[in-house]
Amino acid sequence: MAERDELVRFGVSFPAPLIEQFDQYIDEQGYTNRSEAIRDMARRSLLEPSRMNGDEHVAGTIVLVYDHHVSDLPIVLMEVQHRFHHDIISNMHVHLNHDQCLEVIVVRGELARLRSLHRQIQAQKGVIYAELSVTYADKHDASKEHKHT
Repeated sequence: MAERDELVRFGVSFPAPLIEQFDQYIDEQGYTNRSEAIRDMARRSLLEPSRMNGDEHVAGTIVLVYDHHVSDLPIVLMEVQHRFHHDIISNMHVHLNHDQCLEVIVVRGELARLRSLHRQIQAQKGVIYAELSVTYADKHDASKEHKHT
């Protein structure tokens, strides 16, 4: 939070069992007070991809777990990613066990396109889990300015 932001106080009522669970959560997460935890939860909920406009420019990740023994699934997932190569910055592939792989795909672009990529991945037979997580990003492409020597 910026120093110039005005703080607005408001009251929140919780049932006793819920506030006990919440207090335990904030202690486990290392928050020093309830306000910090509530602010973070509000920010996180406002960044839910389903709440954002499709034309917003965002950056984030698609995390997926899949069974690499499902016929042609690794090839299909690679083909899907190639169709969205302009939106994919990087990816990481991890072998979880004999059957399952985890991939983290770092993405940046128009949210509507990233949602489409996510849906195409999620719909594949053998994909056990797929989640899109995003945050706002500047439309300005900093990679064009960043020179490696």
